[in-house]
Amino acid sequence: MTENQDDLYARISHSRTADEVVQQIELLILEGVLRDGDRLPGERELSRRFDVSRPILREALKELEARGLVESRHGGGTFVADVVGQIFSKPLIELIGRHHKATQDYLEYRRELEGLTAELAATRATDFDRDILTRVIERMRSAHKSGNFAEELEADIELHNAIGESAHNIILLHTLRACYRLLTQGIFFHRNSVFGAPGARDQLLAQHEAIYAAIMVGDPQTAKTAAQSHIDFVATAAREAERSGEWVRIARLRLQQRDRSGS
Repeated sequence: MTENQDDLYARISHSRTADEVVQQIELLILEGVLRDGDRLPGERELSRRFDVSRPILREALKELEARGLVESRHGGGTFVADVVGQIFSKPLIELIGRHHKATQDYLEYRRELEGLTAELAATRATDFDRDILTRVIERMRSAHKSGNFAEELEADIELHNAIGESAHNIILLHTLRACYRLLTQGIFFHRNSVFGAPGARDQLLAQHEAIYAAIMVGDPQTAKTAAQSHIDFVATAAREAERSGEWVRIARLRLQQRDRSGS
């Protein structure tokens, strides 16, 4: 932790109770400032920043752990729990993954969600939000230029997350993060098959640039249209990738059958 991060854990200014510490950390998680897997400062450092006694801090951390918001790792400290991963239960994730219709519904849902999020981001983004967006898009450009496919995919998700943060709506933020988690896990389709289509990477970068540009100039309608057009492209690419994969599978079976029959 650096000094400029001290503001995350502001000094408790009232009665210095465990409840107040709990509330402040809860808000940091709710607002998406602290993400799952983030490590909290050590007990001594955290009590100093909050200006509370260590027994009060321990009581607060115990309550947060009981609520499933943080977890203690033996010898490793206290970390933000995987709250996002719990939005979709494991049985539901497996059920979704087994049925093709879920992919169509997922993209339809994301189209509306992404449009609204970009629209709000164009209206509400602060200078700090725009700075974050610029850093992420520059990372995406660099990865694209160097041909670093994995880095470009990571920057893609990070840009969408940053847009979600810029919308300043906590329900949208956590819903989107849950959707992106399913995407990165390959529940619906493999992103490699979409990004690997001829010319797709150039088109996807241009689409992200369009969303970014509209948010940066504060044009909500253009941002919404650009975001929805992006999801339309992904939906089409996913369908084409699926069709191509099915054609390959059928052709391979035909070839195997011909080899067996000697024809």
